[in-house]
This record gives sequence, C-alpha cells and structure tokens, in this order.
Amino acid sequence: MEFKRTPDACFENLANFPYEPHYLQVDDTEGGSLRLAYIDEGPADAPVVLLMHGQPAWSYLYRHMMPALLENGFRVIAPDLIGFGRSDKPTQEEDYTYARHVAWMSDWLTQLDLTGITVFFQDWGSLIGLRLVAAFPERFAGVVLSNGGLPAGVIPEEFSQAIRDAYASLPVVKTTELGERFRDTSGIPGIFYWRKYCELSEELADVGHLFRAFDAPESIVDEMDGFSVPFPDATYLSGARKFPRLIPLLQDEAEVQENKAAWKVLANFDKPFMLAFSDDDPVTAGGDAAFLKAVPGCEGIAHRTIGPAGHFVQQEQPEQCVQAILDITGLYD
Repeated sequence: MEFKRTPDACFENLANFPYEPHYLQVDDTEGGSLRLAYIDEGPADAPVVLLMHGQPAWSYLYRHMMPALLENGFRVIAPDLIGFGRSDKPTQEEDYTYARHVAWMSDWLTQLDLTGITVFFQDWGSLIGLRLVAAFPERFAGVVLSNGGLPAGVIPEEFSQAIRDAYASLPVVKTTELGERFRDTSGIPGIFYWRKYCELSEELADVGHLFRAFDAPESIVDEMDGFSVPFPDATYLSGARKFPRLIPLLQDEAEVQENKAAWKVLANFDKPFMLAFSDDDPVTAGGDAAFLKAVPGCEGIAHRTIGPAGHFVQQEQPEQCVQAILDITGLYD
C-alpha cells in the first residue's frame, strides 16, 4: 500500500502540545505495514484513559484535556487514526474502508495490550472505537461517548434512491455554509453535504479554516492552524476526503451488518457507559437516545450535557470533558 508520511518538521512549535509521539507498525491488510502514531503520557502502571479523535482532527484535539488528566494520575493515550496526524496516510481513497480502520486500530490496541481502559469517544473516534469495545469488551472499564454514534443503516430503504439521486446534484458548499446545512432539517440531511464537501471541495485543504468555521472559541482560534499541519498539501488528504462516505447511513452500505452485530454486543455491555453530548451540535444532536435505550451500562449513570459547545467539545469545554472522565472512573476506583 503506498502512503505518505508528514515530515516531522511540520509538527514543530505546536501550541499547547509538547508531547512526543510513539509509533507502532500495523498490518495494512495488503501484506505490508503502516506506522501509527500515538501519544502515551503518564506512569505505565496508571489507569489508562484512551482518547480517540474523529475527522478531520488528530490527537492535537485533546491538547486542553491531557494536562488535567495527567495531573489526576492517569496514563493518557491518544492515537492518530491512519490518514491523520503523524500516522501514515495511504495515498488512494480506495485504500480507506471502515473495516480497515477497525482492523488497523484493533491491531494497535492488541499490540499495546491495553486493559482497564476508560475511553472518551467523539465523532469517528466513536464509529471506530465502539467497534473496538464490541470486539474487546473485556479490555474496557468504562465509556464516555460525546457527539458520536454507531450508525447501522439508519435511513429507511425507501428513501435511499432519492437520496442518491439528490446527492449527485448537490452543490459543493463553502466551508462557512456547512453549519447551516447541518441545521436545516427541511431537505436532504446535512451529512450528505458534508460528504460532498469532503469529496470535492478544494477548501478542505485548509483544515484550520474548517475548525474556525465550526465556532472555535475566540480564546483558541489562533491554535486552529495546528489541525492543518498534518496535511502539507492536497496529496495527504485522501483519508479525510473518504471518511464521510464510509459512514453506513444507507441500508446497503458497507459495514451495516457489522455495526448491527456490534450493537448486539453493546446490548450486553453493563460497565459504566456515560453520555456527554453537547448542547449545540447540529451533527449528532439526539444521538444519545439510542444508547440510553439499548446499553445497560447507561443505567444509573449521571449523564450530562456539555455546554455551551458545538461539535468539538474537547477544545470548547475541556474541563467539563475531563470531569466526565473523572466521574465515570470514580464509579470503579
């Protein structure tokens, strides 16, 4: 599998991110390997907190949560998904599949042999991470899910063809219009505009601008350039472009059945499972309801709404996110 590797120099002098990367080689599923980067800070024998990012972010998203977690005595581990951050970036969009992302992270997790994990998921971190929980439930002590989910063909089959037809003619909207598209519930769901944007927009190359457009707080707006550094030019963006098209929203899309199987495992997951969605995320609003209904570990948990915050709660309200982790770990200390 051909890949690109972002030069180390691109990551110098990042704001509030002094952490040195660690690396593991994972099976690329084609007879080769890919280098997966991750942050690993704190005592090796301390309780593990795993922080998983989504698209188009990387472990830098957790820069304002990591210090407080370390101060509270945790071992903090934050990987960069393949195609993001310091991890290798396969060059062809067809190299990226949902199944491969799960396989890559499963290989990484089992190589590190992590156990007793408390995990914080958001965005694609949850689509991949919840599959890890379903595959290795014995490795996880508790889950905090924020602004994420595990779609398994959520759009009724009778609407599939109409959506495909509409998608073909959707405009590629400007970065600044994406929030409005997600909030408009009168037509085609905003996630399909996001698919089209990531597939075709030249503006995606400026990932920092994208993060600014999603209502980054004024206090950290200057840090948004840190999200652009993994992508020195457009040839590094194949993974970011492909991710939205991997979300199994339609009934016949890849990994629908695998996600349904994961839901069956989660239906027996009785370890603490906290929902900490934000108060103003147009992307995943209401997504917590399915977990409250289906996952027994949600019972008796002090779920919370994080706010004011949009999609990227980790940098908008890091203290509240850390408190969620402290509260859930307090249940099994």
